[in-house]
Amino acid sequence: MIVRVATEISADRLFDYAVPEALAPRICIGQRVSVPFGGRTVDAYVVEIGDQRSEIGERRSAGASGSTQPDFFSQSDLRSPAPDLRLRSVLALEDDVPFLSPPLIALARWMADYYCAPFELTLRCALPAAVRNTDMRAKEQLFVAPAEGAFELTKRQSELLEGLRRVGGGWLHALTREFACTPPTLKALAAKGAATIEKRQMRRDPLANRTLIPTQPLPLMPEQAVALDTINKAVEVGMRKEELGVRNEESDGGVLTPPSSLLTPNSTAGSGPVPLAPKPILLFGVTGSGKTEVYLQAIARMLERGRGAIVLVPEIALTPQAVQRFASRFGNRIAVLHSALSEGERFDEWHRIRTGEAVVVVGPRSAVFAPVKNLGLIVVDEEHEPSYKQDETPRYNARDVAVMRGLLEKCAVVLGTATPAMETWLNVEKKKYGLATLSKRVSDRPMPRVHVVDMRIETSQAGHIQIFSGVLLEAIKLRLERGEQSILFLNRRGYANALVCPKCGYTASCGECSISYTYHQADSCLRCHICGGWKTVPAACPACADPAFKYAGFGTQRVELALQKCFPQARVLRMDADVTARKHSHDELLAIFKSGRADILIGTQMIAKGLDFPNVTLVGVLSADMSLHMPDFRAAERTYQLLAQVSGRAGRAELPGEVYVQTYSPEHPAVRAAAGDEGFAPFARQELSERKEGGYPPYTHLVCLTFKGESEEKVAFCAEAYARELSATPVGRALRAAVIVSEACPAPLAKAKGLYRYQVLMRSETTRAMTRPLRDVMSRKPLPPNVTVSVDVDALSIM
Repeated sequence: MIVRVATEISADRLFDYAVPEALAPRICIGQRVSVPFGGRTVDAYVVEIGDQRSEIGERRSAGASGSTQPDFFSQSDLRSPAPDLRLRSVLALEDDVPFLSPPLIALARWMADYYCAPFELTLRCALPAAVRNTDMRAKEQLFVAPAEGAFELTKRQSELLEGLRRVGGGWLHALTREFACTPPTLKALAAKGAATIEKRQMRRDPLANRTLIPTQPLPLMPEQAVALDTINKAVEVGMRKEELGVRNEESDGGVLTPPSSLLTPNSTAGSGPVPLAPKPILLFGVTGSGKTEVYLQAIARMLERGRGAIVLVPEIALTPQAVQRFASRFGNRIAVLHSALSEGERFDEWHRIRTGEAVVVVGPRSAVFAPVKNLGLIVVDEEHEPSYKQDETPRYNARDVAVMRGLLEKCAVVLGTATPAMETWLNVEKKKYGLATLSKRVSDRPMPRVHVVDMRIETSQAGHIQIFSGVLLEAIKLRLERGEQSILFLNRRGYANALVCPKCGYTASCGECSISYTYHQADSCLRCHICGGWKTVPAACPACADPAFKYAGFGTQRVELALQKCFPQARVLRMDADVTARKHSHDELLAIFKSGRADILIGTQMIAKGLDFPNVTLVGVLSADMSLHMPDFRAAERTYQLLAQVSGRAGRAELPGEVYVQTYSPEHPAVRAAAGDEGFAPFARQELSERKEGGYPPYTHLVCLTFKGESEEKVAFCAEAYARELSATPVGRALRAAVIVSEACPAPLAKAKGLYRYQVLMRSETTRAMTRPLRDVMSRKPLPPNVTVSVDVDALSIM
């Protein structure tokens, strides 16, 4: 028997090994094994099994190892059997239970093909670093359990035994604190037979310090009931097709396509035909319409059927509230996966999922790869969020990966949002996705009243740029008098976004990046938000020696100070990246605000969606123009989504809500749509019409190539060479899909972290029409060692 494995070594290739007869009956796909590699032993994961070399060779010719890289083999070409060829042998099986299921391996292959990334890297997405780390093991501690019966004990020992029986035993280190004793005292009890002490695995529980109050399902409104029924029917479709083993034919008929792809039945290279699955469902509900309760009841139905679920949330800031809701409903059947966990917590949570102890997983984008057994439902909450897009190779979008995983696992996928992405909405219009609508808030509560404040008038009256309009200050004052809470949103941290000399125009800029420094008053320094570099504030202008520096613009720190001057009695809380770096800081800040110990919450986009505070009746958007005039065709869409989402934080309980949107562009369609009563559909119609006319996504796919290097001349030369080659390639025409290739030009962020950046943009109706010629050019035209290129398929940002 021969196996093909992906090693822990970043070799960008797969290797074949022989399997000793003693191990052959136990080996299976997805297992972790030890193999000899060069002069050492490394861990690897089995991705293919063949009984003879010809079998693996045939699979290779069909693209078994993924089309993102050439097929490499450890010893020779295995297209034909060669009995005298010697392969090195697998040394040992590291675990009898597979680490990766066949659908997850197929998913990694699809990602490698679609996102133009090495298969090894896409496979690692499904395996957190803590899981791959062989030094990380389950933590063992001494557990003390009381014994029944009468024993000859001292008075102190009798008291300890009584206490042990009362609490039912516990961990040795915890009991010594609880009973104010030493470990030898408890061990003396065990020596007399009054207790047992044994080593047990101790779970590092990220929810250990949370107080969870069990909740029961809430009565559903009619639209919620219809949405739940739609989801349950999709689950039943997936279960029936799994039981029947239904698979599609070789034609494109009936093939479900992920939102940002045009898959063919064989697009998961080497995994055979793609199984049919229920259509993904867009749960399109206004803010406060009870989408979470629909998720909870759909998952409860799933658990009754013995199946599991994954719930994705876009930001780590949303994870604490989401975890609270789901853990209160499902108890210890829930697991949490996110980057703020310790390595030990992540290791324990992942293995709880793999063994089936936890069947509901909540977390940001990486949770889409959780090894849930009998997966029946994937929920992607706030599906429009750009934070679902990974910003390093492989640059996947977790929403699209969730849809593809649902296709492979034949499970239901629910995309929930009040402001759908244009890609998702177009799929609904094309009937590729189902639609469930929640047009009303829970208990028919009214939507907040939205007021657009023209800051041009405010500025002309004051003679300078204002942080707060007069009407917003009055609204805040009224809430403070009533004992209600307010949220102020500004998507810029720091005190001021630039330090400028009014005499000569000098602006303090980062030498490593092509942006200006942001002034942070908290530590009185200038910081670069790209590379993290900083320097002290100069005493005078370095260009003209004038000491009269001016702070231009404002960020959350400046808003906080200005607000405290306006309302000295107000309890103000700020939530941005500067104050949430510490573990559990998100939880603590949100708990303070929810408990009513703060009157006003100032924050960046981490407070703009998903949060539910019943006493918040006012939301102020301090600068709605920040994302409106970015050099990006998605600027209007993102502005609308942000305004609609942050507006939805107001009036979510019995008290009515108001929203004040401060803008210098009150007539812009995105601002008018977010403030008006027409809703999302008219805005989407206009936006899609403009995208179609211009040939932009979602009617085409966008691939962004970013070249980086220390020498601007070399970076520009490489980018220009690639642009010429890609423009001349015939592959796109062979696939009957026109490919538009831009000229090489400096990126909007021309320099970052000391590296110059150039970009080449490609657009086409299919990604394969772009990635195929791109791989060809990359193999024929390797870059010099000091220049790199990153490939971003379905790019959401071209900065």
